[in-house]
Amino acid sequence: MRTTFSDASVRLYHLEGGTEGGAATTLFYGPLSQAMDIAAQQTEIVQEGLFLATDNDVIAYLDLIEG
Repeated sequence: MRTTFSDASVRLYHLEGGTEGGAATTLFYGPLSQAMDIAAQQTEIVQEGLFLATDNDVIAYLDLIEG
């Protein structure tokens, strides 16, 4: 994710079917810091399908926290 400052506007969404695709459900639009808090509160199964999108990139939540 190229835009990583805590106030960056992001879309946090859950993609059913993970990277293989499926229905996308938006959980939150707003600052990255809040999106990370919301994502951390989800179950491990849900976290596997979470993605964060900025105006110039998309990254899986688990990839972001592992990096």
